[in-house]
Amino acid sequence: MKNPMDRQLEKSLSDRAVAIGREGETAAFGELLELLRSSSDNVRRLSASALGKLAWLGVDQAAAVSALAPVARRDPHPQTRQYAIKALKAYGAASRNCLHDLHDLARNPAEKDYVRRDAEASATFIEEAIRIAAAQAEHRCQRCDARVTANEFARSQQAFQRIFCDHCFDEVYLERRNFETQVELNKTVEAQDGTIVQSQGERRLAEWLTAHGLAYRYDAKFRIIGEFQIRPDFYLPELDVYIEYWGLDTPQYKMSMYKKQMLYQQEGKRLISVYPRDLPGLGELLTVKLRLFGYTVSANERSEVSPTQRPPP
Repeated sequence: MKNPMDRQLEKSLSDRAVAIGREGETAAFGELLELLRSSSDNVRRLSASALGKLAWLGVDQAAAVSALAPVARRDPHPQTRQYAIKALKAYGAASRNCLHDLHDLARNPAEKDYVRRDAEASATFIEEAIRIAAAQAEHRCQRCDARVTANEFARSQQAFQRIFCDHCFDEVYLERRNFETQVELNKTVEAQDGTIVQSQGERRLAEWLTAHGLAYRYDAKFRIIGEFQIRPDFYLPELDVYIEYWGLDTPQYKMSMYKKQMLYQQEGKRLISVYPRDLPGLGELLTVKLRLFGYTVSANERSEVSPTQRPPP
């Protein structure tokens, strides 16, 4: 799609973005955030670059990271994604919540080589910045508020990405292990590709994705959204899309569902929600939703595996 912006205006805005970055014009920080939403690929690319140059000049780092993250994940222009990724690197530890997205970009075979390379380099730099910041800070257990040692901090961060003293760590670890065990016990339904899922609805989803050549990760553990740990039912790494099958109707389940949906929304994640009532028209629903995220299912691929069509094991 061609950029509808007038060339003279595009050049003016591009020059402005470059000047803000070159001069370190922190007073124009808000202007850069606006330029990052431009319809011009070039203006967005140069604005991302300028935001990276302002990283250590006292601007609002959280606001900058929040604006750059969705550009790095899914801007339609690969070089713009690359420049946003480089800018996130400049914000160091402030970009900690972008680490999983950067790792996904680095591993995504559909990405340009230079995007994958810079995503990996940025993730490595941010992780080191986090380590250095952690070594210089005093930390307290988020459950009991006791001061934690460096070893306690490292242990809990590695396991949970949260801070616990050893006593609370053991309690949380036991709770988590019991939860993990229950989740695995609930996986009793096998999809055609061999994935063991928890319900017939999830099986239908898995088989539709496989039939349409869409790689997915099922029940991927400990993906971080904000400060929370979640386990999305399906994650499509090549499209950066999450699919959740909300299969129950109990009050407790609904509370958890609403909280999880809110986290996806707050973090700007691309979520497709599927409910039991959607299963009869699952293929049409997914075709429409995926089109909104830039993926088109061709007409001859829209056949759906129905429960009666599944071959015997």
